[in-house]
Amino acid sequence: MAKTLVAYFSASGVTKAVAETIAEISGSDIYEIKPETPYTEADLDWRDKTSRSSVEMQNPDSRPAIANKADNIEQYDRIFIGFPIWWYVAPTIINTFLESYDFSGKTIILFATSGGSGFGKTAEKLKESVSADTKIIEGKLFNGSLSDQDIKEWVDNIG
Repeated sequence: MAKTLVAYFSASGVTKAVAETIAEISGSDIYEIKPETPYTEADLDWRDKTSRSSVEMQNPDSRPAIANKADNIEQYDRIFIGFPIWWYVAPTIINTFLESYDFSGKTIILFATSGGSGFGKTAEKLKESVSADTKIIEGKLFNGSLSDQDIKEWVDNIG
Protein backbone atom coordinates (compact mmCIF):
# COMPACT_ATOMS: atom_id res chain seq x y z
CA MET A 1 0.00 0.00 0.00
CA ALA A 2 1.31 3.43 -0.95
CA LYS A 3 2.29 5.71 1.91
CA THR A 4 0.92 9.21 1.47
CA LEU A 5 1.92 12.64 2.73
CA VAL A 6 -0.08 15.85 2.55
CA ALA A 7 2.36 18.78 2.39
CA TYR A 8 0.99 22.29 2.26
CA PHE A 9 1.83 25.97 2.43
CA SER A 10 -0.91 28.22 3.75
CA ALA A 11 -0.59 31.98 4.07
CA SER A 12 -4.01 32.69 5.55
CA GLY A 13 -5.29 29.34 6.82
CA VAL A 14 -7.57 28.44 3.90
CA THR A 15 -5.19 25.92 2.33
CA LYS A 16 -4.40 24.52 5.80
CA ALA A 17 -8.07 23.64 6.33
CA VAL A 18 -8.23 21.79 3.00
CA ALA A 19 -4.94 19.98 3.71
CA GLU A 20 -6.12 18.83 7.12
CA THR A 21 -9.33 17.49 5.60
CA ILE A 22 -7.44 15.62 2.86
CA ALA A 23 -5.06 14.12 5.44
CA GLU A 24 -7.94 13.02 7.66
CA ILE A 25 -9.97 11.51 4.81
CA SER A 26 -7.01 9.73 3.23
CA GLY A 27 -5.35 8.65 6.48
CA SER A 28 -2.17 10.46 5.40
CA ASP A 29 0.62 12.09 7.34
CA ILE A 30 0.67 15.89 7.19
CA TYR A 31 3.49 18.43 6.92
CA GLU A 32 3.25 22.21 6.88
CA ILE A 33 5.71 24.05 4.65
CA LYS A 34 6.58 27.01 6.89
CA PRO A 35 8.59 29.95 5.60
CA GLU A 36 11.68 30.78 7.63
CA THR A 37 10.38 34.34 7.79
CA PRO A 38 6.58 34.22 8.26
CA TYR A 39 4.49 36.35 5.93
CA THR A 40 2.78 39.39 7.41
CA GLU A 41 -0.45 40.87 6.12
CA ALA A 42 1.60 43.61 4.42
CA ASP A 43 3.82 40.94 2.80
CA LEU A 44 0.73 39.38 1.24
CA ASP A 45 -0.74 42.59 -0.21
CA TRP A 46 -0.83 41.67 -3.91
CA ARG A 47 -1.93 45.21 -4.81
CA ASP A 48 1.41 46.57 -3.54
CA LYS A 49 4.09 45.88 -6.15
CA THR A 50 6.76 46.23 -3.45
CA SER A 51 5.21 43.72 -1.03
CA ARG A 52 7.26 40.62 -0.29
CA SER A 53 4.91 38.25 -2.12
CA SER A 54 4.78 40.54 -5.17
CA VAL A 55 8.57 40.80 -5.33
CA GLU A 56 8.99 37.03 -4.95
CA MET A 57 6.45 36.25 -7.63
CA GLN A 58 8.01 38.72 -10.07
CA ASN A 59 11.27 36.77 -9.81
CA PRO A 60 10.88 33.14 -10.96
CA ASP A 61 14.26 32.34 -9.36
CA SER A 62 13.05 33.41 -5.91
CA ARG A 63 13.30 30.57 -3.39
CA PRO A 64 12.06 31.62 0.06
CA ALA A 65 13.75 29.62 2.81
CA ILE A 66 11.76 26.95 4.63
CA ALA A 67 11.92 26.90 8.44
CA ASN A 68 11.36 23.20 8.99
CA LYS A 69 12.58 20.03 7.32
CA ALA A 70 10.22 17.19 6.44
CA ASP A 71 11.44 13.96 8.00
CA ASN A 72 11.76 10.77 5.99
CA ILE A 73 10.31 12.13 2.74
CA GLU A 74 11.74 9.08 1.00
CA GLN A 75 9.17 6.82 2.71
CA TYR A 76 6.27 8.39 0.79
CA ASP A 77 5.15 7.15 -2.63
CA ARG A 78 2.46 9.76 -3.10
CA ILE A 79 2.49 13.37 -1.96
CA PHE A 80 -0.40 15.78 -2.09
CA ILE A 81 1.02 19.31 -2.27
CA GLY A 82 -1.29 22.22 -1.52
CA PHE A 83 -0.89 25.96 -1.78
CA PRO A 84 -2.78 29.14 -2.56
CA ILE A 85 -2.59 30.31 -6.17
CA TRP A 86 -0.52 33.49 -6.44
CA TRP A 87 -0.36 35.23 -9.80
CA TYR A 88 -1.76 32.13 -11.55
CA VAL A 89 0.96 29.79 -10.24
CA ALA A 90 2.20 28.24 -6.99
CA PRO A 91 4.11 30.50 -4.59
CA THR A 92 7.85 30.11 -5.11
CA ILE A 93 8.21 28.49 -1.66
CA ILE A 94 6.69 25.41 -3.30
CA ASN A 95 9.68 25.33 -5.68
CA THR A 96 11.94 25.58 -2.62
CA PHE A 97 10.18 22.54 -1.14
CA LEU A 98 10.36 20.51 -4.35
CA GLU A 99 14.04 21.33 -4.88
CA SER A 100 14.90 20.34 -1.29
CA TYR A 101 14.14 16.62 -1.71
CA ASP A 102 14.47 13.80 -4.23
CA PHE A 103 11.01 12.99 -5.57
CA SER A 104 12.27 10.50 -8.18
CA GLY A 105 9.63 7.87 -8.96
CA LYS A 106 7.03 9.54 -6.74
CA THR A 107 3.60 10.86 -7.65
CA ILE A 108 2.74 14.41 -6.66
CA ILE A 109 -0.89 15.45 -6.68
CA LEU A 110 -1.43 19.18 -6.59
CA PHE A 111 -4.31 20.96 -4.91
CA ALA A 112 -4.76 24.66 -4.53
CA THR A 113 -7.02 27.30 -3.10
CA SER A 114 -7.94 30.44 -4.93
CA GLY A 115 -10.34 33.31 -4.79
CA GLY A 116 -10.99 33.03 -8.50
CA SER A 117 -7.95 32.29 -10.65
CA GLY A 118 -7.23 28.85 -12.06
CA PHE A 119 -4.18 26.59 -12.06
CA GLY A 120 -2.77 28.30 -15.14
CA LYS A 121 0.62 26.72 -15.94
CA THR A 122 1.26 25.68 -12.33
CA ALA A 123 1.90 21.97 -12.97
CA GLU A 124 4.15 22.75 -15.93
CA LYS A 125 6.18 25.29 -13.94
CA LEU A 126 6.56 22.99 -10.93
CA LYS A 127 7.76 20.11 -13.14
CA GLU A 128 10.94 22.14 -13.65
CA SER A 129 11.75 21.72 -9.93
CA VAL A 130 11.69 17.91 -9.82
CA SER A 131 13.40 15.04 -11.64
CA ALA A 132 12.06 13.84 -14.98
CA ASP A 133 10.65 10.63 -13.49
CA THR A 134 8.50 12.44 -10.93
CA LYS A 135 4.85 12.38 -11.92
CA ILE A 136 2.99 15.63 -11.23
CA ILE A 137 -0.80 15.57 -11.48
CA GLU A 138 -2.81 18.78 -11.60
CA GLY A 139 -5.33 17.82 -8.98
CA LYS A 140 -8.09 20.05 -7.76
CA LEU A 141 -8.62 23.74 -7.33
CA PHE A 142 -10.81 24.70 -4.40
CA ASN A 143 -12.47 28.09 -4.95
CA GLY A 144 -14.91 29.76 -2.63
CA SER A 145 -16.99 27.54 -0.43
CA LEU A 146 -16.06 23.90 -0.16
CA SER A 147 -17.42 21.06 1.83
CA ASP A 148 -15.73 18.08 3.38
CA GLN A 149 -17.93 15.97 1.09
CA ASP A 150 -16.45 17.68 -2.02
CA ILE A 151 -12.95 16.93 -0.75
CA LYS A 152 -13.87 13.34 0.16
CA GLU A 153 -15.30 12.68 -3.32
CA TRP A 154 -12.14 14.05 -4.92
CA VAL A 155 -9.81 11.99 -2.69
CA ASP A 156 -11.92 8.85 -3.24
CA ASN A 157 -11.76 9.35 -7.02
CA ILE A 158 -7.97 9.54 -6.90
CA GLY A 159 -7.84 6.16 -5.18
